[in-house]
Amino acid sequence: MDMNRRQFFRVSAAGLAGSSLAMLGFSPTGVLAETREFKLARTTETRNTCPYCAVGCGVIMYGLGDRAKNVTTSIIHIEGDPDHPVNRGTLCPKGAGLLDFVHSPNRLKYPEVREPGTNEWKRLSWDEALSRIAKLMKADRDANFVTHNADGKVVNRWLTTGMLCASASSNETGYLTHKTMRSLGMLVFDNQARV
Repeated sequence: MDMNRRQFFRVSAAGLAGSSLAMLGFSPTGVLAETREFKLARTTETRNTCPYCAVGCGVIMYGLGDRAKNVTTSIIHIEGDPDHPVNRGTLCPKGAGLLDFVHSPNRLKYPEVREPGTNEWKRLSWDEALSRIAKLMKADRDANFVTHNADGKVVNRWLTTGMLCASASSNETGYLTHKTMRSLGMLVFDNQARV
């Protein structure tokens, strides 16, 4: 290696400066090995149920926000709930992709109605939507309720409307929903767990 005197001093000075910095604690391996803050340290944990299928797996959603008034919390991470009796922390591929579902611009967040004869959806409040459903159910039941069959026997049934229940409900909620629908005379009734 051919070096002149000036180059030799430069290389020696650089080596001396590097070793001196390392002795003072400015080692790049130490800086690179420093721990980062855990990304979920400042989040709020919320337990929920996966909305996809009839299994009803438990999920934990982590939201980042300071809980101040008029501040919307943003969900930054979703994982399986290890304490949930159904899935014990595991999720299928659809459940593992729930974060994309939550942040999708196509996600339906409010009740909407499309009036007969139009092709546009109109947004409703929850009170308007529930009142509309109750009113339409009552009108259909009043018009189509069958009290007696062809033999004259009392049957009290309503065959023109059906009910499909959510799968993530508890047994108690399913029982109450079943009794409510049967008390209206509705025979077309099923649970999403069987679909």
